[in-house]
Amino acid sequence: MNIKKVMIAGGGTLGSQIAWQTAFKGFDVVVYDAYESGLAASQKFHEQFAGIFQKSLGATSEEVAAAKARLTYTTSLPEASDSADFISESVPENAKIKREFYQELSKVVSADTIITSNSSTLLPSDFVSAVDKPKRFLALHFANMIWTFNVAEVMTHATTDPKVKEETIAFAKAIGMVPIVLNKEQNGYVLNSILGPMLTAALDLVEKGVVDFQEVDRTWMISGNPRGPFMIMDMIGLETMYNVMMHWGEVQNDKQKLANAEYLKTNYLNKGKLGIKTKGGFYDYPNPAFKDPEFLKG
Repeated sequence: MNIKKVMIAGGGTLGSQIAWQTAFKGFDVVVYDAYESGLAASQKFHEQFAGIFQKSLGATSEEVAAAKARLTYTTSLPEASDSADFISESVPENAKIKREFYQELSKVVSADTIITSNSSTLLPSDFVSAVDKPKRFLALHFANMIWTFNVAEVMTHATTDPKVKEETIAFAKAIGMVPIVLNKEQNGYVLNSILGPMLTAALDLVEKGVVDFQEVDRTWMISGNPRGPFMIMDMIGLETMYNVMMHWGEVQNDKQKLANAEYLKTNYLNKGKLGIKTKGGFYDYPNPAFKDPEFLKG
């Protein structure tokens, strides 16, 4: 494997996790974000992750310091992509934004660089026309809390070079992931093909006024699951949930998904409540109601 320098595009929740995990596993990592505020947020995430790795995963202070030393941050796309062997894209889950990013990236990136999308629902083939070297482009999708839920879904498009696919699989293993290789393109991969309908159904119930979100989570948890749907949404980020609902609402002309998107926008996004990353979403953090031992009793 020839990958040494890795660029992470997008300093949000999951992009920051990928950056930290990659640096911790010994790679030089540059985090790119279009906004200084995004980089500042990513650096705060990395301080949090450093604490998690030491307290919960047994990392030493020396290992954490070494990971920090391998991380750099920039708002310059040419600087970020310079000498990058591998790029993981985690910009907002919006097809227009992603396409524009790939068009700009194609102007500055080396022809030898592997480019991957961490899109949770969109396909590599959706962006092939915006990528200068489509043979070196594919999807590598991560779950939240990637050091614990260490699945990395690998999905190619029709013209991805098989050698690039194999090198991407090797990279995933090198950063502690379990590669899940799909045989053909599928919106939502494996994980979100299963998780997505459950989260959508939960939003349907709440948007229609059938039940409050806490009752949905209680139902799911009492049924034997560690996290309820709305806890998961807070982890994913409500902006991502909004973008997914809007995209599929428009593509499928699905009025309920569009209503779900409007519900999220009106009640949460417009109030700056984006989930765990803003310390407020459906629940307030760092002490959400579901941590109370009485939560499951109603």
